[in-house]
Amino acid sequence: MRVVRASGLPNETNAMFTTVEGEWDEVMAVVRGAVDAVSARCGRVSLVLKADIRAGTTDALHAKVASIERRLAEPGRIREVDAP
Repeated sequence: MRVVRASGLPNETNAMFTTVEGEWDEVMAVVRGAVDAVSARCGRVSLVLKADIRAGTTDALHAKVASIERRLAEPGRIREVDAP
């Protein structure tokens, strides 16, 4: 995690994943550094990588969430189900 934070790239960590945003080479360098840091302390590293490559997009970490929040706020857009 320190490698990711020290990279200076936009990033967020939640209960399941760490998300890093940036140009391909920058992000891959961070991934490599994180893997190297973990492998230096233990004999096995497990990595799941998912890429969302979209030219011309910046700050997608926050823009996607903001878009969902706007849609949820629209009256009648999404029906809520009554809890039993």
